[in-house]
Amino acid sequence: MALFMVANNLDIDDVMDKDRELAFPNSVVDLFKGMMGKPYQGFPRKVQQRILRGEKPLKGRPGSTLPAVDFDAVIEELKAKGREEPDLKDAIASALYPTVFDELIAHQNQYDDTSALPTPVFFYGLRPGEEIVIDEEPGQALILKYLTMGDAHEDGRRTVFFEVNGQPREVRVADRQLASAVESHRMADPANDSHVAAAMPGMVVNVAIAVGDKVEKGQALMVLEAMKMESTLYAEKSGTVSEIYVHAGSQIETGELLALVD
Repeated sequence: MALFMVANNLDIDDVMDKDRELAFPNSVVDLFKGMMGKPYQGFPRKVQQRILRGEKPLKGRPGSTLPAVDFDAVIEELKAKGREEPDLKDAIASALYPTVFDELIAHQNQYDDTSALPTPVFFYGLRPGEEIVIDEEPGQALILKYLTMGDAHEDGRRTVFFEVNGQPREVRVADRQLASAVESHRMADPANDSHVAAAMPGMVVNVAIAVGDKVEKGQALMVLEAMKMESTLYAEKSGTVSEIYVHAGSQIETGELLALVD
């Protein structure tokens, strides 16, 4: 809650202003609902009611109302998603963090298990001539050496040249830094109440509206995600959606224009 207020330059009067539709992150809503427990003597009642938007706070201990988990069924679901030989540990992780674990499965299905890479290499890549050793399994290792990268092709890809245990290899990869691949968005005008602006940097997870839709004040417009925290963006006034500038998967920055509600 403190991070959300600091990031959006809010004080307690802003939070309690009923005329403003603030996109509180779902984690903040869960906190004030009591999903992480309750502080001594509870939350401030008016603040809790404002954040929960009419939802009832949890009664009893967090988790007491959750249904039992069939871990055998979860394991079968993970197999269907492409997880090889899922075990109970995988099932527990999936039950606790379903979205994050699904992202892990998708990542490993596309790139394999990248946890064997040294952290600096994973984030920044190798320098020309740099060599690393990856232990595949006991007694078996791969010696990788990055050589160089070719010029960009017309399709936006480059050829990467490297060695595996001394044998030359090459692969073509997409260059995400090419200017043609960069999306740019307009910035919202704070003085224009038709502009729907991003309250935080992150990614658009879901767009619940379409051009031409009539929306009411307080209606959900989009779901945004930042650092694995999702928040719902609500309409600050009633009107008609005339433009939408983003889609699910769009990367956004604070203050970017997302849509117009006239």
